[in-house]
Amino acid sequence: MTQPIRILVVDDEPHVRSSLAIWLREDGYEVSVADSGKQALEIASREPPDMLLVDIKMPGMDGLELQRRIHALLPNATVVLMTAYAAVDTAVQALKDGAYDYIVKPFEPDDVSRLVRKAAERYTLVNENRSLRERLEASIPQIVTAPSGPMARVIEQAEQVAPTDTNVLISGESGTGKELVARRIHARSKRAFGPLVLVNCGAVAQGELESELFGHETGAYAGTTTRKRGKLELAHEGTLFLDEVFDVPPKIQAELLRALEERKVTRVGGNAAVAADVRLIAATSRVPEEELAAGRYPDDLFFRIQVFRIDLPPLRSRPDDVPLLAQSFLVKYAAQMNRRIDGIAPEAIAALCSHSWPGNVRELKNAVERAVVVCKGNTLLPEHFPFVARPPAQDLTLSHIEEVHVRRVLAMFDFDVNRAATELGIDLNTLDNQMKKYGIRKP
Repeated sequence: MTQPIRILVVDDEPHVRSSLAIWLREDGYEVSVADSGKQALEIASREPPDMLLVDIKMPGMDGLELQRRIHALLPNATVVLMTAYAAVDTAVQALKDGAYDYIVKPFEPDDVSRLVRKAAERYTLVNENRSLRERLEASIPQIVTAPSGPMARVIEQAEQVAPTDTNVLISGESGTGKELVARRIHARSKRAFGPLVLVNCGAVAQGELESELFGHETGAYAGTTTRKRGKLELAHEGTLFLDEVFDVPPKIQAELLRALEERKVTRVGGNAAVAADVRLIAATSRVPEEELAAGRYPDDLFFRIQVFRIDLPPLRSRPDDVPLLAQSFLVKYAAQMNRRIDGIAPEAIAALCSHSWPGNVRELKNAVERAVVVCKGNTLLPEHFPFVARPPAQDLTLSHIEEVHVRRVLAMFDFDVNRAATELGIDLNTLDNQMKKYGIRKP
């Protein structure tokens, strides 16, 4: 059961306060009264009202000053002003300053009821919308990254493309978080209240992918006795996320292109087209240009998919993110397992930062989860990460430190070699030699 609207009546005339309190309580509101602006502020600070009925003309603090202070104290509160005919101009000015409405004295109970009901409906609607926005914001996947790191650019690109209906291709090594970025784009889009349908094209047998994407009618295949709706149809008015999109076989590529262009699809074994108005977000762990150059993907479908491109850097190229990610995973898994683990020891952080993370963020997440399982104390230590490769001790003071430092600076400047070389105090040839020595490539 919803709580009744709380109303504070502020007027220096006792009979006005008591009459309004009686009428409003009869209408089902929770009512308190104040005889001055000062008393109203005291009550509002203790028991914040949803709405205030405020007389404009009062000794001491007048209604306009009280309105300003209330809006500073309770920005979401609704203020209705009460005024005499002579002060209507003042009331109109108050509307410009944020008051909801005004009512002229003397007034009838029915007039008060109608105005308060409208104000209460508006207050409820505004609060519901605010609550909905807050829940939607809370549901948006968060991407952990250093403020100036390479992933900050990824977040910027995702925020830029999300409000559009543009198709997006996300490329990056396995485990870099492509699905997380796709979910964030969908949650920020105008299709956020529509479905987000996921298909891993590489995990579906080629013989089954056609039915998975387009659906089928009864009897379309031997042994099929029911109709099946495909993922494109299920994603209508939402987003379709195709992971490992370059695994789509040639037989299906033309059908997929047609469905994307016409925004409708025909089930296998059927004749009638059904609506499939989808926004496509595709992902791949391959190098898109290599797939195109090798002729394994038709140009027209490739460019339809890659209208907007986001490249995710591997974890090894953003070492500053490792401690942040590790800590976020620690908080998550410690809470899930009801364990009290306060942090990660500096030497364990150093070990994590020294690892190349071929499995990227997914590997780090699994490493932290396992560490939380085996940890018996309050801190994660190096021995809790025995499978994380660490360089020999003799390298830590020379080549390893140099490699980590070079990687950090390159990541800091988004692999702008000129700025990185300046920051490192070396020339471009020296930086190029160091990058070759440590196998550092621009993501």
